[in-house]
Amino acid sequence: MKKVAIPLQNGRLCLHFGHCKQFAIIEVKNNTIIGESITTPSPHEHCSYPGWLAEQGVTDIITSGLGQRAIALFEILNINITVGAQLKNPTELVTDWLTDSLITETNTCNH
Repeated sequence: MKKVAIPLQNGRLCLHFGHCKQFAIIEVKNNTIIGESITTPSPHEHCSYPGWLAEQGVTDIITSGLGQRAIALFEILNINITVGAQLKNPTELVTDWLTDSLITETNTCNH
């Protein structure tokens, strides 16, 4: 089973990972979405989200923008990262990701 985390702002993908206030965590089994929850982490401290998401059992991240330090932390934690995703709701993003039709652009985070 996979758990895909998506940073949220107003129920849609947040443009900058570190600025989000909530995450959608979508459970996937056999390429089918089997569950979805919205969770609010404790107040964000610089680069605390990777460890917190690893504790939640997250295996993959879909985001628009992600800083290089966070990318390095996710790599250490063996969490797969997809950056440059478009503004959509979490279910649409994961469905696109599962069907290899997720459109990505450049990482919107430049630091």
